[in-house]
Amino acid sequence: MQLHISPSLRHVTVVKGKGLREFIKVKVGSRRFSYQMMFYSLLFFTFLLRLVFVLSTVDTIDGASPCSSLACLGKRLKPKLLGRRVETGNVPEAMYQVLEQPLREEELKGRSDIPQTLEDFMSEVKRSKSDAREFAQKLKEMVTLMEQRTRTAKIQEYLYRHVASSSIPKQLHCLALKLANEHSINAAARLQLPEAELVPTLVDNNYFHFVLASDNVLAASVVAKSLVQNSLRPHKIVLHIITDRKTYFPMQAWFSLHPLSPAIIEVKALHHFDWLSKGKVPVLEAMEKDQRVRSQFRGGSSVIVANNNENPVVVAAKLQALSPKYNSMMNHIRIHLPELFPSLNKVVFLDDDVVIQTDLSPLWDIDMDGKVNGAVETCRGEDKFVMSKKFKSYLNFSNPIIATNFDPEECAWAYGMNVFDLAAWRKTNITSTYYHWLDENLKSDLSLWQLGTLPPGLIAFHGHVQTIDPFWHMLGLGYQEKTSFSDAESAAVVHFNGRAKPWLDIAFPHLRPLWAKYLDSSDRFIKSCHIRAS
Repeated sequence: MQLHISPSLRHVTVVKGKGLREFIKVKVGSRRFSYQMMFYSLLFFTFLLRLVFVLSTVDTIDGASPCSSLACLGKRLKPKLLGRRVETGNVPEAMYQVLEQPLREEELKGRSDIPQTLEDFMSEVKRSKSDAREFAQKLKEMVTLMEQRTRTAKIQEYLYRHVASSSIPKQLHCLALKLANEHSINAAARLQLPEAELVPTLVDNNYFHFVLASDNVLAASVVAKSLVQNSLRPHKIVLHIITDRKTYFPMQAWFSLHPLSPAIIEVKALHHFDWLSKGKVPVLEAMEKDQRVRSQFRGGSSVIVANNNENPVVVAAKLQALSPKYNSMMNHIRIHLPELFPSLNKVVFLDDDVVIQTDLSPLWDIDMDGKVNGAVETCRGEDKFVMSKKFKSYLNFSNPIIATNFDPEECAWAYGMNVFDLAAWRKTNITSTYYHWLDENLKSDLSLWQLGTLPPGLIAFHGHVQTIDPFWHMLGLGYQEKTSFSDAESAAVVHFNGRAKPWLDIAFPHLRPLWAKYLDSSDRFIKSCHIRAS
């Protein structure tokens, strides 16, 4: 057969060998040269070449026999494409076998040949032309080393945060000392709070009664100032501040010298309550037992972080158990509100790490529907990290005592800003239930829950909680850095629960101004103790 093409490229003639001629005319119309067509053609071929390169590289790493780029492409693009069939090998299984073999930490010590970065790893693989087993081994060594370093760094972070959050900053210590000294030399720092003519308001249910339990003068000053400044009726506010014996004089001195008129401030120490000074007090007995049980953690933080086998989250929980606040009277006192304030019908209890940003008097208009505790639920909300807490987040449902009495999916709620109907509370056995379960947990070596007063609170107030609008209480500003300033600024109360308290250097810089705006940098005590607003 012969093929003849005319010079004009307009005719193609095919002549068979026996002399019989057949003409096949092909119309090849004149075309204009298109730059756009050339661009898309180049783009297509560039993509195709990249695909061939990637597929052939993966094929080589898999350990298959060498093949050309087109052959490898054919292998990857299913049977009969580009003349190849897919051949199934057992090389990936060999990689799994290598990766699943245990690797002891000692095997990596002193090794200088382990790649430190992904770039180093890829360079070494390309240079040594490793087979599948060598590839998997190098990958496992690199990843294991990175995991060890990440774990160590995470534990060190938890340790530093524990030390920072558990220690008393020198600025706060300075403030307490200077105020105690002022109390001893200045009669104006020893005023009766409140004044004698205002004492009847302390039991008058026509006022808005707030309770704050704290041994931190600076924190209490911010809570009080933010409460009064944002109130539409400050003359109707009564703030009951409860503190311990050592902080009473500094606390009294601060509020004597920094009155918040027309609001009424009462400062009282625990030993001033007759109820706590008579006979056996359950909370004190519970604290003594709690201290003995927690002695298992008292090997010190260095012993805890030295355990190389425990998950960093478990290490963090044990470090948190060392925090003094978990054995503080201030943390347990709220369970005795009906006894502490026998004449009051309703109070709002505030933690000392909150900031009030709006008028809270509408909380007294909430219909409690016979319930005792008005609280914000913590299992619903856009922030899945903070607002994802259910009973299973706090209680150990592997323990049959917990599993048979509670639902793990039940929504949890938050302490920090709670409306307590004391009249309804007195008709229940909430307080005795609290101590019953606290005792059960201590008997079980903290196997029902590990720490904190919220878990026994969830149990004691079970069935007695009235859900309130999340607007009233925004949580997580002490452990959730992703919280935006604008979202926090729009909440009624923001709560710096977590280790990053706003008065510490580890506070989140973009959230600290919400708290610091209520500090008076010109105050002589604040200035002399070098307490900064930023």
